Amino acid sequence: MRLTSIRPALAAGLFVASAAGVLGAPPSALAQIAVSANDGKMRLVDGVATVVEQPRPDSVSIIDFASGTPRVRATIPAPASVVGPPVSVAVTADESLALVSSAMKLDPANPRRTIPDNRVSVIDLKAEPPVVIATLEVGQGAAGLSIHPSGTLAIVANRAEGTVSVLTIAGRAVTVGPKIALGEPTSGPSHVAFTPDGRTALVTRDNDHKISVLAIEGTTVTYTRRDLNAGLRPYGLDVSMRGDMAVVANIGIGGGDADTISLIDVRAQPPRVVNTVSVGQTPEGIKMAPDGRHVAVVVIDGSNKARNSPFFQARGKVAIYEVRGTDLVKVTEAPIGQWSQGAAWSADSRRLLVQNMVGDDIQVFAFENGALREIGTLAMPASPAAIRTAEPVRR
Repeated sequence: MRLTSIRPALAAGLFVASAAGVLGAPPSALAQIAVSANDGKMRLVDGVATVVEQPRPDSVSIIDFASGTPRVRATIPAPASVVGPPVSVAVTADESLALVSSAMKLDPANPRRTIPDNRVSVIDLKAEPPVVIATLEVGQGAAGLSIHPSGTLAIVANRAEGTVSVLTIAGRAVTVGPKIALGEPTSGPSHVAFTPDGRTALVTRDNDHKISVLAIEGTTVTYTRRDLNAGLRPYGLDVSMRGDMAVVANIGIGGGDADTISLIDVRAQPPRVVNTVSVGQTPEGIKMAPDGRHVAVVVIDGSNKARNSPFFQARGKVAIYEVRGTDLVKVTEAPIGQWSQGAAWSADSRRLLVQNMVGDDIQVFAFENGALREIGTLAMPASPAAIRTAEPVRR
């Protein structure tokens, strides 16, 4: 999240579905869930991030993709935060556990403001209903996190202290392991993503504009001291399941300039940035499709600015790019809501979910024949701030 700006309602005309589902999507043969973390504390008032006077509970919603018609299957209380990249959720490959971090919480001494949080909730997704089975304490400002392809460890980026925390996973038991320092305490580690072979992880550092390379051997995680330089404030990050390329969203400084996304060749020795393209103001969310070729970029595009700002736009956009060698080629785009956050693909790369903080909903798109077509929305119990599905495992 960028702590700047917004306006209070989605444009009229969107079809809002109940928890029973969204009409119009063809069936899919692939079962899948998405997990949405919902922040009930925050809203933006004329461009200013503001604590809600009567906050709704933070929550986590489980969205069922199995029928091809997304529907909210269950919602449970759990700490969540819009601060940080919209990937503060990770799901095990077998969809049995979810990890949800919370970067900020209400200040007990002053509930009109927030302070850094350090909690990660462990959620049993197989229970009926799903339930939080453990609350872990990691580093301050716990934000983006990912689960290793082996399923035996996870790494959490701690934005408020310049570290990452290593978690070990054994069945339903998740244990907090060591912390690893990256740069200065103010370096702002934001998100972690593993390569499919499990040997490398990349960590964005949005405050000092670097991307750190970690080496993984078993459950041992080492900072290699190699840092990549992509653009201003690298934030969200994802790696193709092919294991060849990674993409990073560089959110910039919020000054109205066009911001960028970059392509990283992770097979190169050492890994390096090979291309950067402009996408518009503030690419908040970025997600590779399971097909390994397409990238969804959620661009706030000024929809989080004050109404009198020369950079204000009534709506953001989601753009699809295709990775062609070392090029990023724009395929299509579609309008979305305001102060939009994360994106999640269906397992067949034909459906896309996009979160809108304003309007408290998730738009559902069909991606077919190179075009995006909105097929409905899901109403959410609070503002959807982060979303993830289980990461594909390369066989």
